Amino acid sequence: MMLSMTAFSRQQLESEWGSLTWEIRSVNHRYLEPSVRLPETFRSLEATIRDTLRKKLARGKVECQLRYQATAPEQASLTLNEELINRLLEANKHISAKLGGPTDLNSIDILRWPGVVTDQEADTDAIQKEALQLFNKALDELIENREREGEAIKEMLNQRIEGITEIVAQVRQLMPDILAAQRQNMLDKLADLEAELEPTRLEQEVAMLAQKADVAEELDRLDSHLQECARVITTKGPKGRRLDFLMQELNREANTLSSKSLVADTTMSAVELKVLIEQMREQIQNIE
Repeated sequence: MMLSMTAFSRQQLESEWGSLTWEIRSVNHRYLEPSVRLPETFRSLEATIRDTLRKKLARGKVECQLRYQATAPEQASLTLNEELINRLLEANKHISAKLGGPTDLNSIDILRWPGVVTDQEADTDAIQKEALQLFNKALDELIENREREGEAIKEMLNQRIEGITEIVAQVRQLMPDILAAQRQNMLDKLADLEAELEPTRLEQEVAMLAQKADVAEELDRLDSHLQECARVITTKGPKGRRLDFLMQELNREANTLSSKSLVADTTMSAVELKVLIEQMREQIQNIE
């Protein structure tokens, strides 16, 4: 299965205590780079979420955000943390004694302190459990979307591999005729110049020309790299980095083919190769 690194998922849960909404975005990245944004009430879930991401994803910049909207009670019912308030007051007295005078601390300051006011009806543990289950559901959806996008990329890559294979076969078929035409062209030029070369020297010159123009090795390597691409596509696990390396090798051979070109046909073939290779490379950047 081929996975794309580009995907999005969204899951929402409505309950009597409020609503939870998870949004997960994933884009291409060299490594796995998770980013988790949680409301303060759910901060304890971050380690579990990151661990789950590492187990299920290999690469990609993944942004996870949870939104929590509590249901407003019909009659506001707040609980004060008496123990925390007492500790705050004692700390204020101690600081006042150190400073040698009273410090300003009013009821509003105390109420603003984290943990002083709580909603007595909120079952935090139960809501956190629901949030974690909803996250797993959102992550599964993200993976399904990555798989679907990956299959589309896989189909495109296979089409380009077939196209490159056809071009390589065409160039291989043309090479004997091209070399023969170049040999005849050299003989014609010599005839026009009324110059004569010893048969041995002539064959040496023709052999040198053929050697410079021989692209059999490049064509063989292109075929080999294409076969490896087709194999990697069907393997399990992450395959983006391996395919990216193969694109570099394919492009290198295409450049060599272009530099050795003797006629317009092979030049155009080399250009078409580089276009197809670049199309593959752009898509491979999104593969896990």
